[in-house]
Amino acid sequence: MPANLGGTLTPAQDLTLTRIGYGAMQLAGPNVFGPPKDRDRAVAVLRAAVEAGITHIDTADFYGPAVVNELIKEALHPYRADLRIVTKVGARRGPDGSWRQILDPADLKAQVHDNLAHLGVDTLDVVNLRLGSHDTPTEDSLAEQFGALAELRQQGLIRHLGLSAVSARQLAEAQAIAPVVTVQNLYNLAHRQDDDLLDLCAAQNIAFVPYFPLGGFTPLQSETLTKVAARLDASPQQVALAWLLQRSPAIALIPGTSSVTHLHENIASAELTLPADATEELNGIGGR
Repeated sequence: MPANLGGTLTPAQDLTLTRIGYGAMQLAGPNVFGPPKDRDRAVAVLRAAVEAGITHIDTADFYGPAVVNELIKEALHPYRADLRIVTKVGARRGPDGSWRQILDPADLKAQVHDNLAHLGVDTLDVVNLRLGSHDTPTEDSLAEQFGALAELRQQGLIRHLGLSAVSARQLAEAQAIAPVVTVQNLYNLAHRQDDDLLDLCAAQNIAFVPYFPLGGFTPLQSETLTKVAARLDASPQQVALAWLLQRSPAIALIPGTSSVTHLHENIASAELTLPADATEELNGIGGR
């Protein structure tokens, strides 16, 4: 293993995740729609992630749609015993590639079965209910939707449940129905509106998984970040990931890439120690 991957998190007795995982979203075509330009390269990245010791792969059947899950199956099936594939439901793609929020309980169950089929498994390790997005946050009740997934958990089709794009109130509502092992919200060096939620998850041994840890479709741009990275002889991306790992022991990262080289650069961020003065400078970048 080329790095320690930041250690591991164990939010449930039978669920251990490397703190640096791999987000598979970028393996699909442009706008996360259609097949990749280079299928062999996509397969190689997935295999390199597992060979590096990563046990946490994040995906969704609406990536492609189905394309990314089928790539994961092609590259990694039969799956290593310690590999944990985390998927999410709550959306589908239109024929034009549009993103459509779909939260009907019956359709959520159908989405779970789609993930099962395309990943080639009988049980999904973790399913996150994607309730909203950073663009369209919601405080709606999730009881009906989360309850539908809890039924599938009782049936043995899902081992663990998580949430995505939710508030502290919604987390509490879900926990009254079934245990929650992961929360996946927008969070990075420049977007820290969920500081309090992150701390709450840490206190409750819930893995907090920032999506867009490097800014997503609009990569992080900061003169301060660039200067700190140069001083530490690291890339800005590595510094941004190291800051997240240092921010809280509850954080697990899923940076995405379609490049083996970038994958190993992301992994190397676990070896980067940020001195106190650098951390103080970086803390000044974002806000609530």
